[in-house]
This record gives sequence, structure tokens and C-alpha cells, in this order.
Amino acid sequence: MVSASVLGPLVLLCAWLGGWPLAVMLLVGFAGVVWEWAVMCRRHPIPLALGVLYAAAALAALWAVSDILGARGVFFILIVVWCSDIGAYVAGRLIGGRRLAPSISPGKTWSGAVGGLAAAIAGGIVIAGLSVWAGLAAAILGVASQLGDLGESAVKRHYKVKDSGRLIPGHGGMLDRLDGLMAAALVAGLALAAFAAISQTGLPRP
Repeated sequence: MVSASVLGPLVLLCAWLGGWPLAVMLLVGFAGVVWEWAVMCRRHPIPLALGVLYAAAALAALWAVSDILGARGVFFILIVVWCSDIGAYVAGRLIGGRRLAPSISPGKTWSGAVGGLAAAIAGGIVIAGLSVWAGLAAAILGVASQLGDLGESAVKRHYKVKDSGRLIPGHGGMLDRLDGLMAAALVAGLALAAFAAISQTGLPRP
């Protein structure tokens, strides 16, 4: 909680300011993720290259969201991802039940996944307003965030590590905190690219 109370406001401040503060934050995040990924995959060339490309694409997508939609767009992604994480944790702890993917992450449950999705939608609506598009966008990003989390869990299980690092007390490494955000940011960036392509055709867009 202490780590989150320090890092959360700092991230929101950088997103609100945009420009070089956001660029510095993204570069620090990229450096941390790449370093942890290199250590985790034991610097094997192909996995290392794929991890670097994925991290670069995800953080570049977050920068594009900031450039096109401004701070509110970045806030939307951050709040949706954070609400998804918190909702999944709380619902999983309180309700429990059937495991979501026991061979990948034994601690995750279906109740946690549903709770995380519901929290993500609620958070997105709070930020963007009560609308079908806000709820749909939040749902898509919430699912992407959970898939990103599961993907990193699968990689950690493959390389037999518990956490990607120890940089953030109580949270593990940088990659442990950014896995869902990177997946959601990449999906958001692809959606913006798709909307831009649609606008070029003259077709109506949401």
C-alpha cells in the first residue's frame, strides 16, 4: 500500500503533465522492463528481442494515446488497469472458487476475473462518463490487462521465477506492475490506429 501510494500519484502527475515528464517515466519503465526481461529469459536472443519489441510497442502506444487524446486518455487506461487489478484481487480473496488457469497462475480465480472486469468497467465509466462506448472500451482494456497479467505469469512459470524483480517493495519488479498496462496500452494504440484508418475512408466511427 505504501509503494502504491507513492508511485500512483507520481504516475498520474507525469501523465497529466505530458511532454518530457511522461517521456522520462516511459523511458524509465522501458529500461526497467527490458532489464528484468533480459535477466528472466537469461538473455536468450530470440526471447530477449521479442520482449524488447513488445515493451517498446506498448510504451510507444501509450505515448501515442497521450499525444492524440491527452492526459484524459492516459488516465482512462491507467484507471481501468488499476481497477481491474484491485477488483480481481478483492473478488478473488472474498469469493474464491474455481481456478482460472491453475497451470499458469494457481492464485487466479474466475470470480477474480469477473470482479476485475466489473471494476474496470466501473472505473472507465467514472473517467469517461456513463456511455456504452466508455463501458465497451473499459471492458476491452480490462480483458487485455488480465491477459497481459496471465501472459507474464506464464513466462515466469516457464523460467521458474516468482517475481520479475524486487524493485518495488511488496509488488515485485517493474514488469510485474506493468504487464497489464502494457497489454492494455497496446490494444488502445491499435484501436486508435484502426479509428484513424476508418476516418480516412469517410465511414462513421465511434
